[in-house]
Amino acid sequence: MRIGDLAAKTGVSVRSLRYYEQQGLLAAERSASGQRHYPEGAVGRVRLIQQLYAAGLSSKTIAELIPCVVDGRATPELLTRLAAQRDHIDRQIADLTDTRDRLDSVITGAGTTMLTGRSCRAEDVPHTAVQAPG
Repeated sequence: MRIGDLAAKTGVSVRSLRYYEQQGLLAAERSASGQRHYPEGAVGRVRLIQQLYAAGLSSKTIAELIPCVVDGRATPELLTRLAAQRDHIDRQIADLTDTRDRLDSVITGAGTTMLTGRSCRAEDVPHTAVQAPG
């Protein structure tokens, strides 16, 4: 299939497909006129590349990982890097969960002030003086 067809089937830009080829992630045969022609299996490979990019992997790591995915070849170094990337993603998930929880708290507080009519701004809340006992 031609590059435009692959782009349409995968939702990836032609420019990205050329980049994938430049990085060694995707291979195309060339016609006599120089046009790229991809096998049908390129659709699945492009989707895999997109998933790996979305997971935060670099093109270099993806290039090393592709043989492992395609034919089961992996090195201990690659597995170590992938485990480190997974740990990084786990930390990002934890950070995002904390951020969501804080936002939920703000939403709850703002909703409460909307119902009670009290201000949620600290400078608008009257401070009561605390008197020392006797």
